[in-house]
Parts: sequence; C-alpha cells; structure tokens
Amino acid sequence: MGRHRKNTDPIPSEVEMFLEMLVAERGAAKNTLESYQRDLGDFASFAKSKKKATVLGADSDVIRAYLKHLDGCGMAARTQARRLSALRMFYRFLYAERIRTDDPSSVIDSPKIGRALPKYLSEDEIDTLLSCVANYAGDDGKRMVALMEILYATGLRVSELVGLPLHALSRDGLMLTVMGKGGKERMVPLSEPATDAIVAYLEVRDRYLPQRVKESPYMFPSRAKQGFLTRARFGQMLKELAIEAGLEPGRVSPHVLRHSFASHLLAHGADLRALQQMLGHSDISTTQIYTHVLDERLKQLVNAAHPLAKG
Repeated sequence: MGRHRKNTDPIPSEVEMFLEMLVAERGAAKNTLESYQRDLGDFASFAKSKKKATVLGADSDVIRAYLKHLDGCGMAARTQARRLSALRMFYRFLYAERIRTDDPSSVIDSPKIGRALPKYLSEDEIDTLLSCVANYAGDDGKRMVALMEILYATGLRVSELVGLPLHALSRDGLMLTVMGKGGKERMVPLSEPATDAIVAYLEVRDRYLPQRVKESPYMFPSRAKQGFLTRARFGQMLKELAIEAGLEPGRVSPHVLRHSFASHLLAHGADLRALQQMLGHSDISTTQIYTHVLDERLKQLVNAAHPLAKG
C-alpha cells in the first residue's frame, strides 16, 4: 500500500475555524478533532502540491483528484468515504458561514463500499453449542443455559442481554421488553426452551447477588461494578463453551449468535419487517444485510423446481 507523506504544513485558518465550531457547537472529543485535523490537513497539502490550490479555493475537480490519489495509494473505500465525509462537513460549514458561495463537495459521489456479509453459524453448529451447554452442571450451568437460550431465541445485542432488567420478563414468561439503541423499546417473543431455561435459572439467581445486596434490578446480577454480568465475561464464557463444543472459538461471539438468529429465522420464512422489529433496527436497510439467506434460498428453490435445472 502506498503511503502519504506526513503533513507538516501549518493548519489553514479556515480549518481552525471549523475545528473551533466542532468544539463549541457539537462538543467534539479530542480524538474526533484530531481525526478531522489530520484528514483536512492531508487534503490541504495535496491541493497545494498537486493542483496549486488552497483548501479555501479548491473546487470539485481538486476533490475528485484527491480521491483518485487516495485510491491509487491503495486506501480502503471505507477510509476514502470517511475522508470525503470530513470534506463535506468542512465545505458545508464554509458555505453556511458565507465564507464560500458554493459547496464543491456536493457534486462528489461517495466511493462504493462493499458491505461484508454477516458471519454466522450453521443450525447444526448452534445445536452443538446448545447441546453442550445443556450438560453444564450446577448454578453456573443454569445461568449459562439461560443466557444462550435467550440470545439465540431473541437475537439481542450483547449489551441488551447482560443488562436485562428483571422486569423485562412478562408475567407469563413468554415475552421480553427490551430497551434498545436510542431508548427505543421493543417486545421480543421467547422460545419454549428459553422460557424453561429462565424459570430454572431464576431459582438460583440470588446466588449471583453482590455481597450485602439483598435485591438487584437485573436479571443477571453480578459483583461487577455496574451490578450485572459484563460483556467481556460473557464473551469469555462463550469462548470456553465453543472450545468444549469442538468449535473454533474465534468463530463464536455474541454478535455471531445474533447474526445466526437472524439468518436462521429468514431461512425458515420469516418476514424481513418482522425481523427488523425483533432486532431493533431503526432502518430496514440495516436488516437487509441478511438477504444473502434469501438469495441462497431462492437458488435452492430454482435448482429444485425448475425443469432445466433438473436436467
């Protein structure tokens, strides 16, 4: 991969004004400011050395040339898109402040970013994990079974799972009310194995209460600082389970199980909108990453039913 020369040029005054705005109006963090300063500084150096233009006077052709330069250096499309996003914010600021009479970034197309398919386990691999954890003994076994059954039955984010409040469970034990990203509440149904696992675990739940604490609002209380099982600890428990089940631990994580839940549900005919609601996605385009399953199912249907395919 090609490398950029380190930018040692002084920061243009317009960039300094932009950074000051980010702090004053948006409360930007130090890392954010450094990222914008680095990206805009790199563009300013390119414009000066290649196109004899200033960052203030650069036009859309200079921006296109810069993106072509980044691509030629082997920079990933996602990183190029981030650089362009910084330029767009900067030039919108200049336009809004009437420092410029136009926004040269508005006519620039974003680099095409290929979206990676989600990694997930096969149904047989999930069965292997669940069969293995079902053999766990004692209270720790009951807790781990409950965690696994809930996760695979609902596709919760790991933060939603470990921080589940006790009152999230409906009175009949068949539903969970989950508070997701952005404070959005959703209801997700539980499978029969998950319901049974929760009932068994709740009988021993008090064992996990911190010392000198008689009650906890959390379904999975612990002695951790936040009062419930940590994401890191659950991730570690999951890796240990994968090893015992004979699976590669690097392939097993809470997020992989969330992807597995979604992929398997779609493979068995679930509606994309229903899946969106269960996963807590605000935009269905996020849920559409799982349509690779639908594509595969369509291929199988054609191969099985089309007269020419049979030939």
